[in-house]
Amino acid sequence: MSKKPKKLGKKQKDFTAPIFKILSKEPSKSFNYKQIAAALELNDTKSRNEIIRDLKILKSQDKIHETDRGKYQIISKSEYYEGIIDMTSRKTGYFICDELEEDVFIPFINLNHALDGDKVRAYIYNRRSSRRPEAEVLEILERAKTDFVGVIDIQKNFAFVTTTNAKMYTDIFIPKNKINGAQHGDVVLVSMEDWPKKADSPFGTVQHVLGKPGEHNTEIHAILAEYGLPYDFPVEVEAYANKIDTSITEEEIAKRRDMRNILTFTIDPKDAKDFDDALSFEVLENGNYEIGVHIADVSHYVKEDTILDKEAYQRATSVYLVDRVVPMLPEVLSNFACSLRPHEEKYTFSAVFQLNPKAEVVDSWFGRTVIYSDQRFAYEEAQAIIETKSDIIPAAISLTGTEYKVPQPIVDATLKLDELAKILRRKRMAHGAISFDKVEVKFHLNQEAEPTGVYFKVSKDANHLIEEFMLLANRKVAEYIGKQKKTFVYRIHDEPNEDKLMNLQTVIKKFGYSINFKSKESISNSLNTLLEEVQGKKEQNLVDTLAIRTMSKAVYSTENIGHYGLAFDYYSHFTSPIRRYPDVMAHRLLQHYLDGGKSVSEEEYEEKCRHSSDMENLAAQAERDSIKYMQVKYMQDHKDEEFLGVISGVTEWGIYVEIIENKCEGMCRIREIKDDYYTFDDKQYALVGEVSKNILQLGDEVFVKVKNADLVKKQLDFWYLRKNE
Repeated sequence: MSKKPKKLGKKQKDFTAPIFKILSKEPSKSFNYKQIAAALELNDTKSRNEIIRDLKILKSQDKIHETDRGKYQIISKSEYYEGIIDMTSRKTGYFICDELEEDVFIPFINLNHALDGDKVRAYIYNRRSSRRPEAEVLEILERAKTDFVGVIDIQKNFAFVTTTNAKMYTDIFIPKNKINGAQHGDVVLVSMEDWPKKADSPFGTVQHVLGKPGEHNTEIHAILAEYGLPYDFPVEVEAYANKIDTSITEEEIAKRRDMRNILTFTIDPKDAKDFDDALSFEVLENGNYEIGVHIADVSHYVKEDTILDKEAYQRATSVYLVDRVVPMLPEVLSNFACSLRPHEEKYTFSAVFQLNPKAEVVDSWFGRTVIYSDQRFAYEEAQAIIETKSDIIPAAISLTGTEYKVPQPIVDATLKLDELAKILRRKRMAHGAISFDKVEVKFHLNQEAEPTGVYFKVSKDANHLIEEFMLLANRKVAEYIGKQKKTFVYRIHDEPNEDKLMNLQTVIKKFGYSINFKSKESISNSLNTLLEEVQGKKEQNLVDTLAIRTMSKAVYSTENIGHYGLAFDYYSHFTSPIRRYPDVMAHRLLQHYLDGGKSVSEEEYEEKCRHSSDMENLAAQAERDSIKYMQVKYMQDHKDEEFLGVISGVTEWGIYVEIIENKCEGMCRIREIKDDYYTFDDKQYALVGEVSKNILQLGDEVFVKVKNADLVKKQLDFWYLRKNE
């Protein structure tokens, strides 16, 4: 069916917002009703009379004043704000502004071509027909994005692209000469170039053809393209990286602390290719322990302002999709030169601590080092040592696939590090840290990257061992510089929003849990108690997810406000420079200050922090999309099966259900729940059957079947079968 860009309608019943828009653009000028009608391209008598009526009403409300007979001027007040658009999936939006107490609703007619995430100038007013305030977009100050992914529909003389983004309320019109080789039905990346005032759809150009819908690589590349993330390196960046001298030289070793003779090993995921941290262990004569946290010295290879550094900064992070990693650095560095591989000498940047048997830090040292890794462990191998106290690694979990014996000094070091890590963790939790050990969904993939099974990654003692010593290094580096009052890159985390905590309280009460709001400490303690008590329960993933959503987002900043979730006054990211640019900045700044350098520009580094936080957020969204895509792909092959799930969300249009055995989530639409006629009860966040009075609410167990699995939209729809009584 052909589709042409539509024109905006000529007729409006309520001219309040359009009048404000016209008067506000020239606040020093007066307008009569004829000028306003002309600006709105209205010439019928009815519309002019409505404009005259609205002008008089606005005057009586002291929102405009009559400068001369029949001429009106805006009364400049504080109703003009700058903020961000947050679109819904129903072609309406909300205006978000720090100066306002709450988000303001924007009806579709008042969006004036603004899209999700756009920075805009808006006017806030109260409609006569409603008590709630509404916003009118007056000016688009900055587009959040101009590139979109969608499927192209090619007609005889033009084409249009329909995006898969639920918040993108319009398609994009493509002139015939800007299709750039795309075929009908292709998934494409399109750039929005213009949006004429009277056109319903923006105009754009096809930038890249990504492939056919549903094909694996097409969909993965589409996820990356949707967030503006690259999937390969420019040729010149690869060439530059390949020319870097990655040899270990005596000249460079002489400039560093030589720790090659101290027992050192790594513990990482079984499938890891880049090892950016290692631990060294030595028992001192005084009975204390010297523990080195050794981090790949990326800044030795990635020099400031080079083409390689600029590319790493733009990316700011590696992106971890289900079937691949899109690295921040080219492979020659990420998997080889910077990776702390076993039985190889490597340049590192280290935080070396002396701990007493109570896990108290009695001395610290920071600086550049050279190390030699004696052993590479997978988490499962280290966990086996901790659990069995044995030096034998069984073939079933061995990286080599065969049973082998671990040297006794490494076994002893692993057990002592585990003991110290547990003390550090207990102290941290007692100080108010929150333990978020959310279950991670993982997939077994075949050679074609097809999902053959789902499993869950759970943190155990070996994971916590590494985590505690990385946290220690990050905290102590930040503390060392923070107490000098010098500019640094901090990882900060604000206190949770009280309204969100109250919403969480409402939900968890249904399961018999509660939060103690008496103090900051009581909130932290009750959150930890909650997370412990739901372990292994049917509602665990739902409660874990909702609890995480109450938290503020951790971000990078030069302004240190501490880290609420970890209960640290000082915290930074120092331990993963292969995959995070802020860690590279932390290394450079630490070395600069160790060399006696003065404090650097806070403004310059704050901008870098902001960019890094933004890119981290985009990468996280892409990672979530890839998981959702793989879940949908997995469920395509299970359409005839019946699954038990937990209701994870309730809305006026249906219930969201998360399958217990694989954590795949989909929707049962209210009109398709056939055992009764259901209505949404917003007080209970439940659907209530009109005849049976049956209640479907958060946490209820229900049986479902797959109705539809849409790979392009990454969306699952379920048939509701029955409630599990």
